[in-house]
Amino acid sequence: MHKDAFGHQQLGGVAPALASMIKQSTGYKYHWALADYLQRSARHLASKTDVQQAYAVGRQAVHLALQGKTSVMVTINRNKGSDYGWSLGEACLKKVANKEKKIPRSFITRDGFGITKRARDYLNPLIAGEDHPPYKNGLPHYVSLKKVMVEKKIRRYSSAFE
Repeated sequence: MHKDAFGHQQLGGVAPALASMIKQSTGYKYHWALADYLQRSARHLASKTDVQQAYAVGRQAVHLALQGKTSVMVTINRNKGSDYGWSLGEACLKKVANKEKKIPRSFITRDGFGITKRARDYLNPLIAGEDHPPYKNGLPHYVSLKKVMVEKKIRRYSSAFE
């Protein structure tokens, strides 16, 4: 198994291995696709919750930067209780960067091929609601930034890992 620059085991790679085995044993041509950044960040598939949280996190990140805060990550904190609610917080990068947080084992079915009711109950609010972007001539029409430069606020480089 391969490891990344941080020493984490890299999962995946089954598709190219299987494709190579098929090609070697049958001689058939093959094609496999990698679910990569473009597919994982497809805004046109985002839920209403995704969009609300993305804009809120972006605004908060800018707000923190304008306050001169560095080496922090904006967090989404889920409220306690059965009704879904959330708030924003922040975490020191030194405490969260390069850390792995796994989903609870109770979210995965015993056979390892599905999710449990507990997982579904947790995840449902995150995928709830439609929020399709506006379209113009068949293409999604997104907000454009003005790209106006502002005065530099941070005088000294600050590393999250100092």
